[in-house]
Amino acid sequence: MFEDYYRQYALIAIFTIGAIAIPVGMLLISWLASLVRIRPYKPSPVKYELYECGVQPIGPARWAQFNFRYYMYALLFVVFDVETVFLYPWAIRFNKLGLFAFLEMLAFVSILVIGLAYAWRKRALEWE
Repeated sequence: MFEDYYRQYALIAIFTIGAIAIPVGMLLISWLASLVRIRPYKPSPVKYELYECGVQPIGPARWAQFNFRYYMYALLFVVFDVETVFLYPWAIRFNKLGLFAFLEMLAFVSILVIGLAYAWRKRALEWE
């Protein structure tokens, strides 16, 4: 009984070590490649210029104003992307879940539709 309990924590530890080791390893390999001159290093003022969504920076590079619509579109995309992540497994098991799961998903989708109607009414989906 306790062996299975510790085995689950061992799997979490393995995933945590992998989640830390892979990015650190990639950064370390990139740094070593720059020391051996495998990775090109050609700095230029254009490469260090601030760039975001095709908008040229106004003022110094530390302070640039961007239109809020970029972030609104990103948030709306994330909301409806998460919706599809929840809808797909539900649709696969629809016949086995029953009426309660259908009502729960109906409530979930109706909340998202209300949010979409609110964004539409506030003209957040229009690009001017």
